[in-house]
Amino acid sequence: MSLSLEIDLLRTFTIVAEVRALSRAASRIGRTQSALSQQMKRLEEIVDQPLFQRTGRGVVLTNPGERLLIHAQRILRLHDEAMADLSGKGLSGTIRFGCPDDYAAVFLPHLLRQFSSQHPHALVEVICAPTPRLLEQIEMHALDLAMISLPEDAANGDIIRREPLVWVGYAGVDAARFDPLPLALSDPDTLDHIAACQALRRAGRAYRVAYASSSLAGLTALVRSGQAVAVITQTAVAPDLHILNGEPALPPLPSIGITLKFERERPSHLTTAFAEHIRLTLSLL
Repeated sequence: MSLSLEIDLLRTFTIVAEVRALSRAASRIGRTQSALSQQMKRLEEIVDQPLFQRTGRGVVLTNPGERLLIHAQRILRLHDEAMADLSGKGLSGTIRFGCPDDYAAVFLPHLLRQFSSQHPHALVEVICAPTPRLLEQIEMHALDLAMISLPEDAANGDIIRREPLVWVGYAGVDAARFDPLPLALSDPDTLDHIAACQALRRAGRAYRVAYASSSLAGLTALVRSGQAVAVITQTAVAPDLHILNGEPALPPLPSIGITLKFERERPSHLTTAFAEHIRLTLSLL
């Protein structure tokens, strides 16, 4: 009879891997250290690999242990989600989630509506800010998860979706009549700001940053005044605004990638479940 990975053994294993000490893990799960050691010995027999290396300060994972941890986290996440879904209770807790304004306006209604139906006892606290500010919040441990933007050529294999940046103006605005071109842009270290200025400099087109706003609502309000042109992601362009890409007076812009950034290396089941929900939903929208 073939051996199989048991949920209880995997759950204990992930706790030991997190706290890196059998005594602390035993205290957390309410078992004796001897009983926990027997469980880990049983798991090592099942996989026929040494999972831990004992040290004077506790335990560290071996290479097979690191590999099993990846599988264990995935198995436990799917197991817990299945049990929560079938029991009708869903996961519970609070997620501190950061998201740029343009993504929030387009994606958040879909993301939150469906996730709330699956996990009615989960609360998602949303903070909207440009990507550089969200990364600062992650570094300060003020967020659990953030949806962020990356440059088109970023070396990241976890890009969920790509979005083109576009020039945006109000109805009747002719970018060619402006000299220099007045821009309404976000913070100077954001990708839309950098892309706009670099593209115009390469094209030899004079410009000035006439207005600045870190919010999408502020940028679109400035565009609607007819006094400036903005750069935003194509998906966030409101119906009453016009995409100006292709006009001779404006150079082409790059695309950006959307990815997720976790606050910790081993996030909670709830945070991981929300991240997987985001990946699935954004790939379908």
